[in-house]
Amino acid sequence: MTDFLLALVGTALINNFVLQWPLGADSVLHTPASVTRPQIHALGLATTLLMLVSSLLGQLLYLGVLQPWHLQSLQLMVWLPLVLLLIGPLLKLLARALPQLPFAGLGPLLLGNAGTLGLLLMASRDALDMATLCAMSLGAGLGFWLVLSLFGDLRQRISNNDVPLPWRGLPIDLISAGLLAVAFLGFNGLSKT
Repeated sequence: MTDFLLALVGTALINNFVLQWPLGADSVLHTPASVTRPQIHALGLATTLLMLVSSLLGQLLYLGVLQPWHLQSLQLMVWLPLVLLLIGPLLKLLARALPQLPFAGLGPLLLGNAGTLGLLLMASRDALDMATLCAMSLGAGLGFWLVLSLFGDLRQRISNNDVPLPWRGLPIDLISAGLLAVAFLGFNGLSKT
C-alpha cells in the first residue's frame, strides 16, 4: 500500500508529466484561454480515465502479445491505435455518466496528449507491475488535472492584467508554465525514494 501511495503522489507532484517531463504540455498550452471551469474538469477527468484504461490495456497487450512473440519494437504501432480507439467510447461513456460536464470536442486534446504514450513506454521499460502502473497512471492523470486547473486560474489572472504586447499569448503561457514547474520543484524533497 505504501508503494501504491508513493507512486501515486510521486507521479502527481514530484515527477509531474506536464511540468517535469513535458509530456502533456501541448494539451495544457493548446487549451483556449476562454475555457470554463467545467471544461477544465471534463478534460482532466477524461485524461485521467484515458491514462488509466489505456495503460492497463496496453500493459496487458505488451505482456500477453508483444513480449512473448518478441515484437517489442512494435509497441507504438499497437498503443497508438489502442489510445485512438479508446477515446470515442470513453468520451461517450463519460458524457452519459456525467451530463453536467461538457465532453464534446475533447478528442483532439486527448489524442494530442503524449502522457498516455509516455506512461506506456515507461511501464514497458521499467517492467512495472499492474498495481504500480495503476498508481502511476492515476497519479499522472491527477497531476495533469491539477496543472490544468492551476494553469487555467493563472491564465484568468493574466487576462485581467496588463501584459506587454510582445508577451501576450504563447510567450506569457510558457513563462507561466516555467514558473509552475519551478514551484513544483519544491515537492522534490517530499520523498526520499
